[in-house]
Amino acid sequence: QVQLVESGGGWVQPGGSLRLSCAASGTIGTLIVMGWYRQGPGKERELVADISDGDTTNYVDAVKGRFTIYRDNAKKAVYLEMNNLKPEDTVVYYCNAREVRMTLSVANLFHYWGQGTQVTVSS
Repeated sequence: QVQLVESGGGWVQPGGSLRLSCAASGTIGTLIVMGWYRQGPGKERELVADISDGDTTNYVDAVKGRFTIYRDNAKKAVYLEMNNLKPEDTVVYYCNAREVRMTLSVANLFHYWGQGTQVTVSS
């Protein structure tokens, strides 16, 4: 059973910082991509940032220059450092991982989600 356990959400004033953490357990393949998504009320879940197992990163324009994603492959963990937070960053953030498992030379891709962590930015 694969699980993604998140931590680090909470309340912060505008301009403040938070760090989200997510650790995977129970995986047996390669976590080719790990990332963070967010979803506001009545909106679709959107990509915030992701990072490949080769450390290639990808960010949505709204967070470029403010958020940094990095990972620790040995710990199967991904982190999102969020600086200069704005009220519009107030939503639930979800950790995501994509795992590739090889079976008889066939690659099977699996997607996993964390339970979500609330980030609130207000004065």
